[in-house]
Amino acid sequence: MDEKVQKAQRYWKENLTYLAILLAIWFLVSYGAGILFADALNQFRLGGFKLGFWFAQQGSIYIFVVLIFVYVYLMNRLDKKYGYDQ
Repeated sequence: MDEKVQKAQRYWKENLTYLAILLAIWFLVSYGAGILFADALNQFRLGGFKLGFWFAQQGSIYIFVVLIFVYVYLMNRLDKKYGYDQ
């Protein structure tokens, strides 16, 4: 195979790995903390609200925004690593 094609395939594989990890984190926070573990988290309060309720209503959105910035950072590093940063 051509070296350029192999480089592109490695780049895409790492990109998909980052996506899978970040989406798994988002799933765990939104579904896990907001639904599955809400009763356990409701023992704690954040800003006057039960923590499970907070994650279900706002926390998963905040985590999603943070994950966007993390993805941008990781992709910038990946672009530099493979020479796609021009």
